[in-house]
Amino acid sequence: MNGATTTRWIVVGVDGSDSSRHALEWSAYQAMLRGLGVLIVAAARPLATDGFDVWSSVEEQAEAAEGSGARSLLDHAQDWVSRLFPELSVRTRMSYDRPAQALITESHQPGVAAVVVGSRGLSGIAAAFVGSVGIELAARSPVPVIVLPRDHAAAHGVRSRVIVGVDGSEPSRRALEFAFDQAEFADTDLVAVSAWQPLVAFAAATGPIPPELFDDATAAEAARQALDEELMDLRPARSTVRVHTRVVRAHPVVALLEEATPADLIVVGSRGRGGFRGLLLGSVSHSVLHGARGPVAILR
Repeated sequence: MNGATTTRWIVVGVDGSDSSRHALEWSAYQAMLRGLGVLIVAAARPLATDGFDVWSSVEEQAEAAEGSGARSLLDHAQDWVSRLFPELSVRTRMSYDRPAQALITESHQPGVAAVVVGSRGLSGIAAAFVGSVGIELAARSPVPVIVLPRDHAAAHGVRSRVIVGVDGSEPSRRALEFAFDQAEFADTDLVAVSAWQPLVAFAAATGPIPPELFDDATAAEAARQALDEELMDLRPARSTVRVHTRVVRAHPVVALLEEATPADLIVVGSRGRGGFRGLLLGSVSHSVLHGARGPVAILR
């Protein structure tokens, strides 16, 4: 995409899986609502060969066949989206990079509003690998990344909301701002979730802790005050957003997944307080990706 155009874009990765088709449909619908365009990206090089330079004359022929398959996939995806949304601006891009790198490259282009992928590759043991597309993308993209679930459950009769995890970290604050934007645009409810856990389990590891901090009521009130402080600056500027708060005695992952329905958008920061910098994602965002039944947006 060149910077000469004023069109803003949602970038979506496709690979022919059910999950990526769901991501494509979701992206096209969101782009139509927001007056954006859609850029559909496919990687010609198969995920199974990522990281290996084994191309010979035989493999070069296979690469050409893969490129042809990716082009056919892109043509089919573009035709399908154009039939569903005739007025939508749709472009395609084929890349010979790794799938994650192809999408990361596009995420840095001018005018990109978000990148969307399906969660294929996030199940089972595959999620532990650096090459997992959704995880690597969420850790390195400069724009919001939205991951659609592998199996999207129906939520008939349930109004969509925006559920955001708040923990006071910088990524969490960016997630909160994004969540307000989404709730304001969609005229839907925003649920800000702050989870706290008893300190007793950590006493041995952290050393002496004042006795009053073992009191659940005190810990819950501290968590509520911290949540109110995080919301303080954003609420007046977004007075039309209906904000609900949840202060929950639970692990953050449990609190978010139990609050959300398949119709809701969960928004989290890529890592919270105390995250290990060597990891691609924090444990909360990683686990939410695994367990969510609806879309998850991750902010760095």
